[in-house]
Amino acid sequence: MDTTLLLEHILLLAVGMLASICGAVAGLGGGFIIVPVLAFLYVIPVANISGTSMAVLFVSAISSTLAYARQRKIDYRSGIAFSIAMIPGSILGAWTTSVVGSRVFFVALGIFLMIMAVMINFKPTQSRDGFLRPTVTHRLTDNTGSVHEYSFNLWFGCGVAFFVGFLSSLFGIGGGSVMVPTMILFLTFPPHIATATSMFSILLSSFVGTVSHVALGHVMWDQFLWLAIGALVGGQIGARIASKIPAKAIVRVLAVCLFVVAIRMLFKG
Repeated sequence: MDTTLLLEHILLLAVGMLASICGAVAGLGGGFIIVPVLAFLYVIPVANISGTSMAVLFVSAISSTLAYARQRKIDYRSGIAFSIAMIPGSILGAWTTSVVGSRVFFVALGIFLMIMAVMINFKPTQSRDGFLRPTVTHRLTDNTGSVHEYSFNLWFGCGVAFFVGFLSSLFGIGGGSVMVPTMILFLTFPPHIATATSMFSILLSSFVGTVSHVALGHVMWDQFLWLAIGALVGGQIGARIASKIPAKAIVRVLAVCLFVVAIRMLFKG
């Protein structure tokens, strides 16, 4: 193996690990790191960028979800409902990548990430009337004995989840950058429960998105292998970090990361 190829593999391994750690910490999936890296490293169609990132996201979500399951921080009922709503959006998003031009893709992704960088810093809303009026109340006890009780509008959450599934598969970024802020801001989920549940939803929906991209021939298997190995390790590390670091601090740091990536995508476009 020549030196250049070896360095490329090490870089992909590190990127997969970093993306999975960051994704697990805030439930964002990590695609917001993988997509820009692939875009700058390789001159390839956007469909291959999204497809490869989505496949790595699935592996990362498996690792993170297993760790969060041990912490008992996943709201399975909400996660399953949201993931069911994400599935048709994931299929539509995978197909759409084949017809979206590079310029449109990068500019749209940049604007999208910039908006999320701002929204993720908002505080949870206190007034919830109309379409935000709670329809269900969930109670969850984690492995530390802490009890979390929250009420939210399930239909609104599922509506957002469909949109998230579409964006997730279209951009290959996981969709957590929309779902987590929505769960915290409008559904009043506790931050750590939102993060864990988001990763569980991403696991289920990303499987469908990955299968769709594989069927369409969008996955670059050589790059996927090294990114996936890093993602498996990073998902475990990220979930452990998330349980020990204040959610607000992590969200602020990731908001800056999202903004920086957004600027780079706008220039790339």
